Amino acid sequence: MIKLSRTKRMILIASILVAVAALAWVLSSHTAKSTGPNPATPGVKAALTISVTQATPNKWPLTLAVNGNIAAWQEAIIGAETGGLRIEEVLVNVGDHVHKGQLLARMQSDTTDAEREQTQASLQEAQASQAEASANADRARQLQTTGAMSSQQINQFLTAEQTARARVAVLKAKLKSDEIRLAQTRVQATDDGSISARLATVGAVTQQGQELFRLIRRDRLEWRAEVPASDLLQLKPGMKATIFTASGSPVPGILRMVAPTVDPQTRNGLVYVDITQAQDAKAGMFARGEIQLGNSSALTLPQSAVQLRDGFHYVFRVGSDNKVIQTKVAVGRRMGDRIEIISGIDIGQRVAVSGVGFLADGDTVHVVDAPVSAHKLAASAAAADQAH
Repeated sequence: MIKLSRTKRMILIASILVAVAALAWVLSSHTAKSTGPNPATPGVKAALTISVTQATPNKWPLTLAVNGNIAAWQEAIIGAETGGLRIEEVLVNVGDHVHKGQLLARMQSDTTDAEREQTQASLQEAQASQAEASANADRARQLQTTGAMSSQQINQFLTAEQTARARVAVLKAKLKSDEIRLAQTRVQATDDGSISARLATVGAVTQQGQELFRLIRRDRLEWRAEVPASDLLQLKPGMKATIFTASGSPVPGILRMVAPTVDPQTRNGLVYVDITQAQDAKAGMFARGEIQLGNSSALTLPQSAVQLRDGFHYVFRVGSDNKVIQTKVAVGRRMGDRIEIISGIDIGQRVAVSGVGFLADGDTVHVVDAPVSAHKLAASAAAADQAH
């Protein structure tokens, strides 16, 4: 018996293994050619349950979006009408609502009151002198034709009467001036409204014309919007507007006036919109808003029917075979839960309105009349994932 070395035995074993592997590969190839491929069972995609809608034409307001500032309709400046007097009392503060004629501040009135009383006393003295001068003038007139009194004396009595009468008139005018000056020590509101600024300080000595308070007349605010010159011709008094404050709350308004001039630097013109319900609008706020120019026809869909993918908007049209077709659309304005469709679909085409986020182009769907619940949508999505 021939004995092989260890090395030769290892080589022989390896050769046998290679031969066996080659034979197995040949047999498997032959079997595959003779029997042919075994087709896999095609997977059936689970159908999603959705509801559909149709794009419908609606009348939408045509608006012009502009920006501007909220300001007081008129802000009255209440100042000191007399100077050199000390403020004794300030009765209101910023934000207080006041009525026309309400006392806002009181100034020192002792000196002015004393001057008025002095003038009144001088007037009483002058009136007494006038009465005496009038009596003497009456006697002189009676004696004028008798010759008992010279014409020079008569003229003196008549002149004294006129002088006394003039002095009384002067003192009456001065008394009226003193009373006005005394009334000016009481600073009063010139109209109904709210105090927007207070510069009056107790103890300060005022100067004539010095500003003490500012008053927003009748609490009336307006929105001063800047509109490009090219759009000014579209605007007319009486148009409705909506102003959005910093909180986002809509504030109604009505366009009152379009400015007759345009800023030569910005080429914008101002429009003045009366704010009918101030709500949280405050003077000095910057606000954006919309002015309603009229109505226009628009093809609209619920916003839930429009899907944003890769920077484009899509809807899923539902064909007669209940297969969905992903369709790119161009969108426009939004109002409430509706969105304007500019192009991409036509009136009357069925569009998926629920479960849009789970759909893909070519999916088969089951259409129902009413929207399904979120729970059912999740279950359908899970079934579709398992099918894939």
